[in-house]
Amino acid sequence: MRKIDIAFWVIALLLAPGRLRAQISTVTDLTAFYKLTDSCFLSAHKKNSPIIGISVQQYGNRGSSVSGTYINAVLKAGGTPILIPMTDNGFVIKNTVDQLDGLLMIGGEDVNPSFYGEAAREELGEVDSLRDVCDLMLVKMAADRNIPILGICRGEQLINVAFGGSLYQDIPSQHPSGINHLQKEPREIGTHDVSVFTGSTLSQIIGSGKFSVNSFHHQSVKEIAPGFRVSARANDSIVEAIEAVSGQIVAVQWHPEGFVWGGDRVMLKLFRHIVEKAETYKKAKEIHARHLSIDTHCDAPLEFRKKGFDIAHREANQVNIPKMREGRLDAAFFAAYIGQRGRDSDSLQMAIHKVSGIIDEIYAQVNMNTDLCAIARTAEDAERLKSEGKNAIFIGIENGYAIGKDLKMISKYKERGVLYMTLCHIKNNDICDTSNRNIAPEWDGLSPFGKKVVKEMNRTGMIVDVSHVSEKTFWDVLKITKKPVIASHSGVTALCDHDRNLTDEQLRALAKNGGVIQICAVDNYLRSDYKNSTIEDFMKHLDHAVKIAGIDHVGIGNDFDGGAGVPGLNGANDMINITVHLLERGYSEDDIAKILGGNFYRVLRQVQQ
Repeated sequence: MRKIDIAFWVIALLLAPGRLRAQISTVTDLTAFYKLTDSCFLSAHKKNSPIIGISVQQYGNRGSSVSGTYINAVLKAGGTPILIPMTDNGFVIKNTVDQLDGLLMIGGEDVNPSFYGEAAREELGEVDSLRDVCDLMLVKMAADRNIPILGICRGEQLINVAFGGSLYQDIPSQHPSGINHLQKEPREIGTHDVSVFTGSTLSQIIGSGKFSVNSFHHQSVKEIAPGFRVSARANDSIVEAIEAVSGQIVAVQWHPEGFVWGGDRVMLKLFRHIVEKAETYKKAKEIHARHLSIDTHCDAPLEFRKKGFDIAHREANQVNIPKMREGRLDAAFFAAYIGQRGRDSDSLQMAIHKVSGIIDEIYAQVNMNTDLCAIARTAEDAERLKSEGKNAIFIGIENGYAIGKDLKMISKYKERGVLYMTLCHIKNNDICDTSNRNIAPEWDGLSPFGKKVVKEMNRTGMIVDVSHVSEKTFWDVLKITKKPVIASHSGVTALCDHDRNLTDEQLRALAKNGGVIQICAVDNYLRSDYKNSTIEDFMKHLDHAVKIAGIDHVGIGNDFDGGAGVPGLNGANDMINITVHLLERGYSEDDIAKILGGNFYRVLRQVQQ
């Protein structure tokens, strides 16, 4: 067979495996075949397409398999499909998920109702316990890493259950309808209409309005899971599509891959959507691999006194080593936070004692897990630890109350690895006035002692943090400091008039000083109707800070475990979501690297010189 014939059949096989599998077997020239393989399919110049994992069905002792229609749809959309073997081995699933850029959850058996707290009805269909376990682990691990997910039929139902929703176990007996949801017609044929809601993610993919869809199910979503919304319904009110508010998960009740097999281009858009999202996610992972990332403020130490807490475990709190790794976050500042109490001598000594104890606890957590993380004191430490496959833990102090009235405590804390100190918190202290509008000013900015504190922090190489300080304190600091300063976890006043945010004038001054504002994810700093805050609001604050202060003066300090968290940005594992959003907004890799950590590390180096 001629080379051109071999090329034709191999390419045709990939595009239409069912029809041409028998014909490709006629290729007998192995040398020509391998030459073709080397030259066409392993070209070093061809960009790798994103890897889309596909869940599978189990067929008794015959192993795991999947309909070729799913593979065909992913291939047509430009993805690289891989089948995920069915197993209940969590380590195998984790290792597999870590390689994925996107996930497709396919149709199949009923989901065991025990997972949504119901007893099985008589009408319940076949249940595969191994598949339930495997699929639930797949969805959770993928979602923990913010991997884009597309669910189809059972995939939609399982996703809803995985996040706390429930199902109708049998539509005919629990939700009688004139619509037949279990058609006998081929999958390329639609048998009933669904209405796609305007404004939904699904409507942005395929359009809004009515669509004729196929239907092969007797179960459906009943109570929708928290964090999700309905994006399409049938005329009998049955839920036909759901999506995560965060935007990373879309799921439909019908079988779009059947339409794609029949040549439909509208339903192909669903697969192109997951492949495009996966491509962006893949780029985000690559950027994180090449550049240092850091979150400059988290309050994880508040969790350390809980019995059995270990930062090596995926605890319920927002920042721990597993979540940092899921979000591709290289480093985090653990804040030794001290609340404001009395300012008499005994109270100040107690504050010093408490903060010293918190620093001890940070070291204890790190020392328990030296194979995973280490205390970092410089940017070079963070780079070295990243190269060793470890996370960097930096230490900061939140509230200058921690030094009492003793300037010597600054150098003592510095010797223990403390790299920045927030001058105050939500009350005035002996250093300065707070930004809290409910507290009357005491010093009209920095106190005489506070001015000495700023100078001593400059001298010792400790970063001055102006988050939580009053505007007058901010201006006093900039008059005195000889080094760049940071706002380790703040927002911008132009978008939300909160006393914790910085005005445009302050942003320009911070940039002139060479400092950085680290945008945080506290909902009531993001918008006035804070309960509606999402990662989009966080990104608007970040965009505005870049516009006013410039790309060299903006970073990320989420304040996780200290009151932060919005849909799409609710823990260290969501750090990669910021990068995805930056890519979608058109930021370059160089600019993203600055925001992820480059700007902060520049300040750290300058202060430590």
